[in-house]
Amino acid sequence: MATKIKTFRLGSSPMVSAPGMVRWAIAGAKFPRDRKTVANVIAQTWSVPMAAAIKLVTQTVPFTVEGETVVFTA
Repeated sequence: MATKIKTFRLGSSPMVSAPGMVRWAIAGAKFPRDRKTVANVIAQTWSVPMAAAIKLVTQTVPFTVEGETVVFTA
């Protein structure tokens, strides 16, 4: 069964800057023991599948920042 590829748009809110949160998660994911924890923050905050969040925070997939929105495909 092929994995379905989807484009995700992580928007900011008055309380959370998506680009800032993603940068924080990428920095935290440099430590293998913290990788799942920071990916889980992304997954839970934006209702993104955990597998996609791990790809984002480990920079396995590229992402772009459009204003205050992070866009990536996984």
